[in-house]
Amino acid sequence: MASALSRVLAVLRTAAVAAALSLPAAFAAGPAPAQDAAVQAAQDMAGQPDGAKQTVLALDQDGGGADNPAAGTPGPANRLFVQALQLIRQADNTYDVAEEGRLLKEADKLFNDIVTKYPDSPLAVQLVTNQFVGDFDFYEFRSRIRALVCNDQLNSLCFLHRIGEMLPPVETPINAARWDWLSLAVAYQQLGDTGRAKEIMAPFVSAVRRGGVADSSGQDLFVARALSLMGQSPLALDITRQINDCSTRIYNLADIAKAAAWRGDSGLTNALADEAKSYASSHNCAWELGLVAQTLLRAGKEAQARTLFLNTVETQFSKFKETRGDCCPPELAVAAADIGEPKLALGLLSTVQDENPWTIPAVLGRLAKRGEAGMAVAYADQVADIDTRGEAYAELIEAAMKRGEPAVANDLMNRLNKLTDEAAGRRPGLLAQRAKAEKAFYNDDRWRRTFQLAINAAEKASNFVRRDIGAPLLAALVRIETGLPMLD
Repeated sequence: MASALSRVLAVLRTAAVAAALSLPAAFAAGPAPAQDAAVQAAQDMAGQPDGAKQTVLALDQDGGGADNPAAGTPGPANRLFVQALQLIRQADNTYDVAEEGRLLKEADKLFNDIVTKYPDSPLAVQLVTNQFVGDFDFYEFRSRIRALVCNDQLNSLCFLHRIGEMLPPVETPINAARWDWLSLAVAYQQLGDTGRAKEIMAPFVSAVRRGGVADSSGQDLFVARALSLMGQSPLALDITRQINDCSTRIYNLADIAKAAAWRGDSGLTNALADEAKSYASSHNCAWELGLVAQTLLRAGKEAQARTLFLNTVETQFSKFKETRGDCCPPELAVAAADIGEPKLALGLLSTVQDENPWTIPAVLGRLAKRGEAGMAVAYADQVADIDTRGEAYAELIEAAMKRGEPAVANDLMNRLNKLTDEAAGRRPGLLAQRAKAEKAFYNDDRWRRTFQLAINAAEKASNFVRRDIGAPLLAALVRIETGLPMLD
């Protein structure tokens, strides 16, 4: 909610503009009562800020879509604008939150009517381009409209709004990967606000189509991944099949297949698994074969997945012995857990976790789901990074609940609670993982207050933390609300 000072300023601004815009309408009415009203409006305006006077001058000069500009008669666009400002003034003067929201939404409808019904009017142009009209800031008003979702502070759309307010703004023209904003689009799509999702997503898709991003391992990867999660598989594949880089191409195919499997589209999942395998073979892709094995397994092709995995592991270890360089790609550790090779999975994990900490909860969660909870818990307890250990505990809690082991889940919940208590509310990512675990453990809405604490902590954190926390918060929220991850 706005501060008291900003609320007072909003009242004064809106009153000034509304009074100024009422002036030509009053003179145009003709009869004495209307003239009296115009005199009163003129007297009122004499004490108003210069911004309101500039508004009326500007609208008089261009007519605001006037029927008779020479006579100073306000046009229909002007009349709607004045009505909208009057509604905003009423909203600023009420203490009733529901009434404030209703009035602001009515004003917003009038602004939309100006744009759709009178698109040629100067007012419509100013609104569409977020220009000031006098001292009325339409961009600020739209932000205020979006913030109405926080009249209920514990609802998920409010959480999305607050996270979005923390994200660093997108630079235009778009030329860099922004998984945080694309995650926000996915979250809005998953939570039912498809209009807001499309509004965020469209500029990124346009940038890829224009070839505005040359780095195949950057923007193209993230845009296609986000599209696949939003159910736009054909468009995601269209982007993906124009990419010739092994890593990006295989990652995209694997993620589109994963999203298809979540939607129950077995035909597309199978086709993409075969396509990923064929592309990897024909283009001599090596480090991406762990992803191909995971995709084959997801498509039900377990024999092919296991053969490919074992051959890849043998090849990677042979190269490691020869070169003494990096051992193995992190995707192989995840694939080992998926296939059911716990000792190999943990061995591979120990070699890749420092550079790829995301593999820790990914591998341990998969092992726990396959009944290897003891090994997974023992490994998680040794993880040094608090946030990563908390995420691992959250994954293990969900796995224990799915396996019908509430005692194991309760023990892990106590460990996670101890971590968050020791952090004293200063780790937003850890609080988000606790919220995720509470959803899995209790299966009710008590997670909402914990998630609210996570956002509160993020808003109070340093700029460095705020810059990076958006995507993890969004991933946790989507997981809570849909039961599905945002992707590794």
